[in-house]
Amino acid sequence: MPPIADTPLLTSKAPGAEQLADVTDLFDFASSRPHRPEEPVGDRRRYRTIWISDVHLGTRGCNADMLIDFLDHVDSDTMYLVGDIVDGWQLKKRFYWPAAHNDVIWRLMKRARRGTRMIYIPGNHDEMFRQFAGLDFGGIKIRRKAVHETADGRRLLVLHGDEFDAITLSHRWLAHVGDAAYTALMTLNRAVSAVRRKFGMPYWSLSKHAKAKVKNAVAFISRFEEIVAEAAGSRGVDGVVCGHIHTAEMRDIAGIAYYNDGDWVEGCTALVEHFDGTMEILHWGDELARRATPPVTALAA
Repeated sequence: MPPIADTPLLTSKAPGAEQLADVTDLFDFASSRPHRPEEPVGDRRRYRTIWISDVHLGTRGCNADMLIDFLDHVDSDTMYLVGDIVDGWQLKKRFYWPAAHNDVIWRLMKRARRGTRMIYIPGNHDEMFRQFAGLDFGGIKIRRKAVHETADGRRLLVLHGDEFDAITLSHRWLAHVGDAAYTALMTLNRAVSAVRRKFGMPYWSLSKHAKAKVKNAVAFISRFEEIVAEAAGSRGVDGVVCGHIHTAEMRDIAGIAYYNDGDWVEGCTALVEHFDGTMEILHWGDELARRATPPVTALAA
């Protein structure tokens, strides 16, 4: 089979959902070769469960290289892909699909082939996959939502979260306007990141910082979290895991555990469950910064 860079999962012949290769090709996808081989890591970190979302493959804002590094250093029994893995909105406007984005798909498919339980819950940007809900492709189960039971017996509702975004649901045109503004901010974010890399500075997200400082954005995020937690409580579960708003968070809201796994555009975060049921948010930019910092050797007295 030719290298994965020469056999892209997507083609530029048609926009949107039509750009997707026949889903039956996914069964053979993990048998191909990645453009960037898996990094040999002797002691891969292992978790019971991993949640990631909002990767936005198909956009220039996607931190595919950082996600590849993450996937090469961690393993889990179960992995949830909590929506917006592929950005169909942007692919309809302009086709962009570098080899690194294929490499992310290859690694996810490879996990399924290796026995990881994979559940994919499409979001609003990859809603073209929602028509396949209930089906399994290449070992990946596609669902609209799921209920995850933690090692300590808690039941967590897992869903993307756009179901509770009034702007996305009621004013789709406004959501697309906001998406365009967000894309412009991410372009500036990439320029800032490039300058920081040139001077050997660690990863830092301008867009994430700006969002945290804007009062209206903070109010929207807080209200979104409360609505999602309330909806989860009404369904009789102990907590909820979602994505959508690109803001990683863990907190208790009126007795409901609220978890957001963040994104791989701004924060580059993942939510993980340890084998005792303990939950943790991994900030992979911080992980890379620690790895790049040489250990301090104590001076002899």
